[in-house]
Amino acid sequence: MRYLAPLLIGLLYVVLMSLVPEPHRRRLNAVVVAGAGAAYLGGGGLDGWEFAFTALATCVAYKGLDSWAFIGVAWLLHTAWDVVHHLKGHPIIPFAHDSSFGCALCDPVIAVWCLGGGRAPWESLRRTDEFAGARRSALRTESATLKE
Repeated sequence: MRYLAPLLIGLLYVVLMSLVPEPHRRRLNAVVVAGAGAAYLGGGGLDGWEFAFTALATCVAYKGLDSWAFIGVAWLLHTAWDVVHHLKGHPIIPFAHDSSFGCALCDPVIAVWCLGGGRAPWESLRRTDEFAGARRSALRTESATLKE
């Protein structure tokens, strides 16, 4: 469960965020990742580096208001910060020892989705169905032409 739960949380995040229509989805994700970048400010244990990271994450998240790629990069930056905190022994949730570890597994799932354009998973399925339908139609037309 230590590995599976964070991955499932990442997938749940993708599904829930996919319910938000564009362009609100991209903008909301930029705001969320900016907030995630500030998650360790309340005592993350890396002193001034927490402020430096938050400033960097905020700048990248701001660029994400207009770009899914920057949102994905911001999630990957947060993943790296989670790993640092996990190794240093300063978890994101002080009373949950593996919380930074879990975040480091969850965040890349979200990052991959963002780097892929933040599309709803069912949009990809619909496009595949449309492509298959168009291909079948083209084959029928080709077959009818050959019969003539």
